[in-house]
Amino acid sequence: MLNIADTLHRWCRETRPFALATVVDVRGSAPLPTGTSVAVDADGNAVGSISGGCVEGAVHELCRQVLHDGGVPQRAWFGYSDDDASAVGLTCGGELDVLVRRVDRSDGPHLAVALEEVVEGRPAAVAQVVDGPDDLLGATLSVLADGGITYGTLGDGSADRPAADEARALLRAGRTARVTVGGDGDGCPEPLTLLVHVHASRPRMLVFGAVDFAAALSRAGAFLGYRVTVCDARPVFATAARFPYADEVVVDWPHRYLGQTQVDARTALCVLTHDAKFDIPLLRLALELPVGYVGAMGSRRTHGERLRLLREEGVTEGRLARLRSPIGLDLGARTPEETAVSITAEIIAHTNEGTGLPLTRGTGPIHRRPVAVS
Repeated sequence: MLNIADTLHRWCRETRPFALATVVDVRGSAPLPTGTSVAVDADGNAVGSISGGCVEGAVHELCRQVLHDGGVPQRAWFGYSDDDASAVGLTCGGELDVLVRRVDRSDGPHLAVALEEVVEGRPAAVAQVVDGPDDLLGATLSVLADGGITYGTLGDGSADRPAADEARALLRAGRTARVTVGGDGDGCPEPLTLLVHVHASRPRMLVFGAVDFAAALSRAGAFLGYRVTVCDARPVFATAARFPYADEVVVDWPHRYLGQTQVDARTALCVLTHDAKFDIPLLRLALELPVGYVGAMGSRRTHGERLRLLREEGVTEGRLARLRSPIGLDLGARTPEETAVSITAEIIAHTNEGTGLPLTRGTGPIHRRPVAVS
């Protein structure tokens, strides 16, 4: 639905009822991805596309029917068939599962909150029930990246917290996906399949130092959904061939590159050079920036000397406390691949405010659940 966020936002603010047809599953080759939507208002005005033209007419009629019949959600499956030349279907050979639901003044306001974030270019997510009880089909829960605040509900509220947790995780990864919540006897007894619509750029992982550890870390970062940059001042080492999993490889002095690139609270910054001429100016700047994670590789002795030099540069104790060094969790890692797991494990724990301890040593809920508001 976020592909037509601007129009949907305006219609919600106008309390204009409309039918929303969303691709909730795709099989094979399809022209547009899961989460793409078409909306039709009571006057027949349509916006968006779900197939590039193949089934738009049938979807339009289905939307009009949902609006006319009082809003009972409808499902439609569009596939390819060459048995009947007049049948509605996809010419690309793929298959689309489409959910059509009515949106009106009862759920328009909370949906408008997320849509406004998208229109303004800020991250947001909308969790939509695509499989579950008939009375919940199509229900939505809006989740904002700023503070993790939620709006709306998925029924009696038992699914809201797990749904919001899944939405926040996908927001951090910057991707739209289907997830299942409930059915485990913990809060939400009946399983629900959600399509979480996400508007967010991928978080960045900045890896400084074109070393073997950086190659493994860039691969692990890409697997976790980060947009990975490897930076090193030495052109002989900073090559795309050595870092095939990085989105970009930059030849520049680390502190100079960091000073001119974009970062935010989701950015993970990993310093693997353990060379003072690179590390000190880089970390001095990094610890002043609003990034999510700053870690530096090196032995405890190297770390102690690094702290001394940073203090001489005027870095305060409050900023030094942000530095994760030696980088990573204590997993007994030795190889570059094991070290990459150690580093990314610490990043995950830090991002999610986890303890990093074995779950067998903890008590209470495994997942921390921020308070949601309706």
